[in-house]
Amino acid sequence: MSEHQTPPEEELIVASEDTAEAAPEPDVTAAPQQEAAELAAQLALVTAEHDRLKAELDEQNSSYLRLAADFDNFRRRSIKEREELELQSKRVTITELLPVIDNFERARAQLKPQGEEAEAIHKSYQGLYKQLVDCLKRIGVSPMRAEGQPFDPAYHDAVLREESTDHPDGTVLEELQRGYLLGDLVLRHALVKVSIAGEGNSDSAAE
Repeated sequence: MSEHQTPPEEELIVASEDTAEAAPEPDVTAAPQQEAAELAAQLALVTAEHDRLKAELDEQNSSYLRLAADFDNFRRRSIKEREELELQSKRVTITELLPVIDNFERARAQLKPQGEEAEAIHKSYQGLYKQLVDCLKRIGVSPMRAEGQPFDPAYHDAVLREESTDHPDGTVLEELQRGYLLGDLVLRHALVKVSIAGEGNSDSAAE
């Protein structure tokens, strides 16, 4: 072998060293950047899903509140309608009974029992009348006391007028038929006789 020729082993070593020196160094920042991009994409998906679920929940809550409000209004309206129906039914029923009460009162004023047997019948009648009046009181019925009061068309119906020097003009002189109230509701207006100011009350009438 000539002195100037390079041995094959040495040529291989030199070639390997040249190749190693020529190979590019790996980019150590590429992997973290890719991982960060993937995490950002996943976070964006999670955020979008969260926003969608939140919007759906808000819509469901709004629907529930509307439904609850509608039901509450329906419940109140039903209660009011039921109360009005009960009041109307009670009013009609009691109004039908008022003539019976009138007859009881007329009979009580006219009957003059004589003898023990008639007195016993009269007491039974008075007990029955009192029971009827007590029943009406328990359901809220009360008679008007119009006599001596100023005439009020909301409660009184004037069927007669009479001149009077003892009462101011427009005073109820006599209750011809008793009026009745159911709570604050007028069941029947009282039929009354009302005063007209006489000569002695001309000044008060002018006032």
